[in-house]
Amino acid sequence: MFLKSLRIHNEEVLIREIPFHKGINLIIDETKTDKKTDSGNSVGKTTVLRLIDFCLDGKGDNIFKDPEFKDSNSKVENFLTKNNIIIKLILVEDIEDELSQKVVIERNFLQRRNKIQKINGEKFGNKEFSKELKKLIFETDVEKPTFKQLKSKNIRDEKNKLVNTIKVLAPNVVTDVAYEALHLFWFGIDIDSSKDKLVRDKNLEERLQTRLRKDSNLSQINQSLIIINKEIKELSKKKDDFNLNKKYESELEKLNNTKVKINQLSTSLSRLELRKELILESKEDLEKNTANVDTQQIKRLYEKAKSFIPNIQKTFEETLSFHNEMIQQKIKFITEELPNIDQQIKEGKRNLRSLIAQEKKITISLNKSGAMEDFQEIIGTLNSFYEKKGNFEEQKNLWEKSNKKLKKINEDLEKINKGIFSKDVTIQKRIEEFNVFFSDISSRLDGVHSLLSADNSDGVYKFKIGNIEGNPGTGSKKSQMASFDLAYIKFADAHDIPCLHFVLQDQIENVHSNQITNLLTEIVDEVNCQW
Repeated sequence: MFLKSLRIHNEEVLIREIPFHKGINLIIDETKTDKKTDSGNSVGKTTVLRLIDFCLDGKGDNIFKDPEFKDSNSKVENFLTKNNIIIKLILVEDIEDELSQKVVIERNFLQRRNKIQKINGEKFGNKEFSKELKKLIFETDVEKPTFKQLKSKNIRDEKNKLVNTIKVLAPNVVTDVAYEALHLFWFGIDIDSSKDKLVRDKNLEERLQTRLRKDSNLSQINQSLIIINKEIKELSKKKDDFNLNKKYESELEKLNNTKVKINQLSTSLSRLELRKELILESKEDLEKNTANVDTQQIKRLYEKAKSFIPNIQKTFEETLSFHNEMIQQKIKFITEELPNIDQQIKEGKRNLRSLIAQEKKITISLNKSGAMEDFQEIIGTLNSFYEKKGNFEEQKNLWEKSNKKLKKINEDLEKINKGIFSKDVTIQKRIEEFNVFFSDISSRLDGVHSLLSADNSDGVYKFKIGNIEGNPGTGSKKSQMASFDLAYIKFADAHDIPCLHFVLQDQIENVHSNQITNLLTEIVDEVNCQW
């Protein structure tokens, strides 16, 4: 795939369109100035590279965020989001054929419903977007390496990709196995994508066992369980023998029954005493309603009233007497159960004293024989050993599960590694063919015959760049990267391996002018690429 164009627009308003052609494409500073402080650092060289990377499933925040200090340029960020800036990248199978297959990618910087993420006009979610690009560009749907890993060496805009030729992935999250999968894929060798996960799982289990080993190892746990089970068996027998003591069992049951009766009787007494208190309170309230007045004075008022109402049937004394009689009847009615309650309370307290005395007597008897203390001691010790047993059995279970899992992982890894190593002849042959291009281009750029090698160390292929001069410091890193990237495109085309036919190289100003001249006038034109 080649770069056809990069279009930056707001809805239908075109902001910038950058066409690309075969060969070298340079973004340069054409500003004419006499100021010594002016430079080309703000013309947008890196931004163009990162916009292309954004369309190729990049995060995009590095366009407005400093990768080192994580500070955001709010002016740029607001411009991209508030204006709904859309980035449109067109890739083409053959840059020189107008009818060649195209891949049109569109993305914006908004989220959720306002998010635009399309390939050839079709919307895709994040995972599907990456998978679709991988399928269209690299013609594969294998899980590993990922699309982001595969494109990494073609977009050299971040620090690690500007200083490393083949170690182009994020250094803090990548294993040797991940690099093995990536590097072998570059040379047309597919491996089981589960290997990286298996290695991670293996490392996890080994860390778990290291932590478990700080407390105890499996042998020590098994020996401890033998002793613990022996102690539990002996203590259980003592406990069973203790319960078979009929006298102790009878006394203990008697004590428990006595305690139950004491609780029941105490509850009953509480209810009776509460009932008595309520009755006495009611009696006191009624007694306060009994009339106790100067009958002579009320009598004179009553006779005066009679002069107005001659037919009053009852005398005042009779009325007053009736009222008081009614009160007394009520008092009699509500207090008639008091004698029975008092009797029940009296009898209950007597029984309670008897039960308490009985409880004390049984307790003293059991304590004197030491039976209760001995039994409780046995139960306490037995529980302690059961707790230890549970702890050791849990550790044993963790060990056994981990060992079983580790064994399965190692078996699967051995099978995968054997399959990979069986392709060693092919791998070495492919590297040999690649080095023909690599050595030629590197020698012409900086006079050093660079070469790539792959050694299977500890079941993992590790790739390394060296040179036949034997001096690892000879030549420049930038020229080595250019040599490798251009040599790879020639190698991939020779073996019909799908690849990106463009290399985005930031900070080209750091390359020596002689090497740039060689790139411009000779080497890039020999390669079917854009650089």
